[in-house]
Amino acid sequence: MTTEYLLLLLGCMLVTVIPRVLPFILVRNFTVPEPVEKWLSYLPVCIFTGLIVENLLTASTAGMHVNWTVLAASIPTLFIALFTKSLLTTVLAGVFLMAAIRFFF
Repeated sequence: MTTEYLLLLLGCMLVTVIPRVLPFILVRNFTVPEPVEKWLSYLPVCIFTGLIVENLLTASTAGMHVNWTVLAASIPTLFIALFTKSLLTTVLAGVFLMAAIRFFF
């Protein structure tokens, strides 16, 4: 592994991690107005729905097809989202479940 490759890998990691972690850190340090908090409460549902629908249904010349591995991961993730109401927990659970399903199937 060359030094340039290692620096590139670390730079890509920072560019990926900072936008995903920084909002959680910033919101923890101050309170947001109630209308903003209410609006933000809809984000996990919107993000989850967008990610699922995009990957769950695939179009082909024969019509729409269901990606069964995504469906198998999305059902438990949905229950986790409803139970915890936490975006971070939901995303981590979904990523873990999808990785486990792809590893075993």
